[in-house]
Amino acid sequence: MTAQLLPINQRLNSQQLRRILLVEDNDVNRMLMSDYLSYCGYHVHSLSLGSALFSTIEKFQPELILLDLKLPDIDGYSLLEKFQHKPFFSRIPVIVVSAFAFKDDQEKAMKLGACRYFVKPVNLQELIMTISEKLACKKNISF
Repeated sequence: MTAQLLPINQRLNSQQLRRILLVEDNDVNRMLMSDYLSYCGYHVHSLSLGSALFSTIEKFQPELILLDLKLPDIDGYSLLEKFQHKPFFSRIPVIVVSAFAFKDDQEKAMKLGACRYFVKPVNLQELIMTISEKLACKKNISF
């Protein structure tokens, strides 16, 4: 009876939320995307710098990463390359969310291991559907 009285957010928080790591240097984009993902029921940790990515992965253990390609300290392509050399990390699906709209940029990111590529501004419904699909297809990762 009491479960019916709890707001939806409290019921969601009582369950294990899926963990998403958001790497976005633009403060407004990072805040809006983080808030939207949290509203959709995900546990979100966000970074503005790519240099903290690998240590954050070890601590937060995300099940999926949303990655901007243009970061102030390191470009997203370099991070994707580094992922390929780390066996545990390479199993985490990476969705690129970037303003780089050229086909060459998209192809390069996909060749480096991104599982999907979205050009900003992002269709949020399509992004959430893709996140759900990728998380449904993947098994939990043990670090």
